[in-house]
Amino acid sequence: MATPLLMPKATAVWLVDNTALSFDQIAAFCGLHPLEVQGVADGDVASGIMGVNPIQNGQLTRDEIEKAEADPNYRMKMSEPKVRVAAPKRKGPRYTPISRRNERPNAIKWLLRNHPEMKDAQIMRLVGTTKSTIDAVRDGTHWNNANITPMDPVTLGLASQIDLDLEVSRASKGAAPGEVAEEGTMLLTAEEALAGAHRTGAAHAEGDEHAEHRTEREEEIDADSVFAKLKSLKGSSEDDE
Repeated sequence: MATPLLMPKATAVWLVDNTALSFDQIAAFCGLHPLEVQGVADGDVASGIMGVNPIQNGQLTRDEIEKAEADPNYRMKMSEPKVRVAAPKRKGPRYTPISRRNERPNAIKWLLRNHPEMKDAQIMRLVGTTKSTIDAVRDGTHWNNANITPMDPVTLGLASQIDLDLEVSRASKGAAPGEVAEEGTMLLTAEEALAGAHRTGAAHAEGDEHAEHRTEREEEIDADSVFAKLKSLKGSSEDDE
């Protein structure tokens, strides 16, 4: 795949102003029509565009310009880019192996039961299914509804644990407080589980600290009561004498 020229009209403006190239040569290099290049030279086209030097951009060399100026039939070639940028990959639907496609309804059933806060678009993105299949599993009208068993999509190999945690986190942030199931009825993400463990440990530590303080106070109270009883007994014995 050929690398496209950066700012072809601005490059044509610079070549018209700074070289002795013909309109055909500039048009062939910039991908323009010769009449368009002539309009650039006459000021009718690209009148407000500032010229861009293709030599500074690394897309053309001075030797190529000199060769083209010496031979009107010569067509300049773009320089090879020093850094090649990978073409962006088109993000299509998640591919699911044929051997696992029959497991999609089981994963959908599991997600609908354990994560009702997830939107259909999230399930479609996670499992690689369609909205019609999700609706059929939800309504119980799936053609294989009698044999559908809820199963974790991670266990089935339809999704990774990281992707599942990410979708659950997104759904939890976007769900209203009343729509989220009570704690303990759904699978928590790794971050949520760790946070809950830290909160529980802190609560237990605080409770143990309070219990120790109470024990110390009770021991102090018991010691004071013992000394008071001893003093009362000693006073009564002196009165008797």
